[in-house]
This record gives sequence, structure tokens and C-alpha cells, in this order.
Amino acid sequence: MPDNVPPTLDVLCERALRLPCSPAMLPRLAAALQSDEASAAQIEKLITLDASLAAATLRLANSAYFGRGTVETVEAAVFRLGAKEIYRLAALVLVSRWGDGAPAAGREAGDFSRHALCTAVAAEVLAEATERCAPQLAYTAGLVTDLGKLAMAHGCADFLPAVRAYRERMQTTWEQAERAVLGYHHGEVNQKLLAAWNFPPLLVQTAEFLTHPHEAPVEAAPVLAHVHAAKYLASSLGPGAAEDNFLAGVHGAFLQEWGFTPEILEAAMPVVLERVSARLGDRLTTGPLAL
Repeated sequence: MPDNVPPTLDVLCERALRLPCSPAMLPRLAAALQSDEASAAQIEKLITLDASLAAATLRLANSAYFGRGTVETVEAAVFRLGAKEIYRLAALVLVSRWGDGAPAAGREAGDFSRHALCTAVAAEVLAEATERCAPQLAYTAGLVTDLGKLAMAHGCADFLPAVRAYRERMQTTWEQAERAVLGYHHGEVNQKLLAAWNFPPLLVQTAEFLTHPHEAPVEAAPVLAHVHAAKYLASSLGPGAAEDNFLAGVHGAFLQEWGFTPEILEAAMPVVLERVSARLGDRLTTGPLAL
């Protein structure tokens, strides 16, 4: 393939699926944590398949926030942290590590993960407030919503300047510029990757319809609405956000239909910022995330 021709959607996804440290374990861990039959020992076996995830689990369990004496095994850490906190940690570890080394334009080390966490927490906070979407589902959807951008950063980095130039010249959204230059946009990449990693169908549909939510199936609308609102909140808050986040299309009518008025979104901002700050501390705005 000539160097001046971008990879096709299928070729890009094939390359991305061969990258190490993918988030493919996340659906398996989510299922185990939600199962009434899974024991702490079984969850430990799953976590210890990934050495860095096991280490992060022990670090968190022994942190000042959770510490009540030292725990030395992942199984003990699972008991201490509980399923919800284990899931939040694992999801962020798996997604952020996949982004290490991606030459994403306009981002420093850790920025992608910072923005992904802001989006995930925003979706969770909104879901808790509305009670119209399961908070863990909203959190996951927010966390993985931009994985297609990482795949592009790995496989299409040489073409990102052309995407930027097209957007500036034609005054389009970032997604429209991606499609014009590459023939596809990051949402389509994300859809194929999530399907290949066996993520739940609702998350695959969220990726598929994120840029045109009014065409989504009825069952996908709740999570779509919460993620769309969360993306707006995360970009407004700022940590980790880059030019592509500020240039995304905003479907205001769709958000209004779901009751996400400017007043409600503004009220959610301090709650989201408090939760993200509690997780990241002094890494909120800069530096790699050593989870």
C-alpha cells in the first residue's frame, strides 16, 4: 500500500487487534464481578492473568484511602475493595495501558486516560442522578468511547495533520474531517474493536450510533444519551482534553430530549471533578498515570 494512502478500516482494526495490552479482559472481569457465583478466589485468578492489573489492585488496597493493615494477596484485596472499586480500577488500568505510546496529536503522556476517566465518571454521575441507565454500564461506555482514536493514533498518525487541515479549511467537526480524509471516523473503528473484543452489544451500539444518536435502536438510547452528555462534560472540565474533543459534534436536541439541560450539566460538573480528583490527585492535569 502506498505511504500516502491511509489504511482501510479493516486493515486499521486488524493492526489494532494485534497490539498488546488490549482491554479484551474487561468484559470477562465485568461478568465475573456481577455473578453471584463467582468467588473472590475466582476473581483473583482472573486478575492475576494480568501482572500490572494485579499490582495495581494490591497498591490500591494498601493505599491510605483503603488501608486498614497490609493485604498481601489479590484475593484479600478483592475482599477489601469490593466489586465496584475493583471494576473501576481494572477498567481504567486496561484502557489506559492500551494507550501508552500512542502518538495522539496534542496530547501528553496520560492525557488520553485522564479524559477517558473524566468521561466515564461523568457518565456514572449522570446515570446515578437520572436512574435511567445502569451506572456501571454508563461508566464503561464512557471509558471506552474514544478507543477508536487510540487505534488511529497507532495506525494513522501520519494522516492526522491532513485531518486537522481539512477540518480547519472546511470548518467541519472532527468526525467529518476523519471521514473525508480516511474514509471512516473513530466511532466506526471503535465499533469494530468493541465487537471483536466481545464487549456487550449495547456498548457496540453506543459506538456505532454516537455520531447519529437519533438513528439508534430504542434500547441503546439511554446509554447513548448519558455518554453523549458525559463527553460534553469531560471536555468542558478540561483534564486530558485535546483539540478533537473540543471539535466533536454536539447533538443538543438529543440531549434536551433526555433532560440534559445546560443547568443540569453545570450542576454535575463539581461532582465529577471531585471524584476524578480523588482518584488522580496530583496527576489530574499532567504526567503519566502510574495506576
